[in-house]
Amino acid sequence: MSGRRHLLELASLSTGEIERLLDLAESFDSIGRRQIKKVPTLRGRTVVNLFMEASTRTRSSFELAAKRLSADTLNISGGSSSVVKGETLLDTALNLAAYRPDIIVLRHQYAGAPHLLAQHINASIVNAGDGAHEHPTQGLLDLLTIRQHKRRIAGLKVAIIGDITHSRVARSGIVGLSKLGAEVVVCGPPTMVPVGVEALGCRATHQREEAVADADVVMMLRIQKERLAEELFPSDREYARYYGLNREVLRRARPDCLVMHPGPINRGVELDADVADGPQSVILDQVSAGVAVRMAVLYHCAGGGEEGGA
Repeated sequence: MSGRRHLLELASLSTGEIERLLDLAESFDSIGRRQIKKVPTLRGRTVVNLFMEASTRTRSSFELAAKRLSADTLNISGGSSSVVKGETLLDTALNLAAYRPDIIVLRHQYAGAPHLLAQHINASIVNAGDGAHEHPTQGLLDLLTIRQHKRRIAGLKVAIIGDITHSRVARSGIVGLSKLGAEVVVCGPPTMVPVGVEALGCRATHQREEAVADADVVMMLRIQKERLAEELFPSDREYARYYGLNREVLRRARPDCLVMHPGPINRGVELDADVADGPQSVILDQVSAGVAVRMAVLYHCAGGGEEGGA
């Protein structure tokens, strides 16, 4: 499968490769602002969206991205697949590959699932989130959102606050931001910040105020309750008190600090409503950027752009 282009993780991409994908996404972003939001770029190509976990934003934006590029799409969820009958993921994918799709977009609850398909399936594989490993397109859309608002990433201080241990968003964010020259600080309860996280290219603290101080961007994370085998903090109220973002805490950041969240938001826990809906919030801009980024990724994996990329 070496002739295929995949997007499995940001960790394996160079700084130049990440920047080229962001530049490509910028060029596709204007399509969503046209009256007719469609181009024939991937006409005749087939994209399969195989989502074994629940998703609103990622799944809908991949589907919309493919349609705006004029690709044919097939959308399959875990509950409607033969996996519920006992079929393995690989057998499901091999059967889908018999339709000769060009790209399979996979979201799966287990880390490494997209890498498995990339080894056995004759199609380009795009990782739409695998367990607590990575969520590369979320990382790219966060980078694009920051770049669109700040015009740069290098030299910015970005605080990522919340459940770092179980967050694939955090992992892709740390990797992508650090590769592009940002100072990344992660923060969360001691039970939610993994030992050795600094190896990804960040520094860690358990003090919210320290993380937010003079930050250019504050990225709040959703509590991954579906991945928790046990409660890692006393209560939602206690979590909000020490690790939630409210206006008082946000004042410690730079006046033009951006507030981000990958969604869905637990309002009143991770973010107060007046911050989530306030003038510094770019959460809906992240959603919009997601379509452009996923158009760029699908185009790239289908063979567009420069040779020898990701």
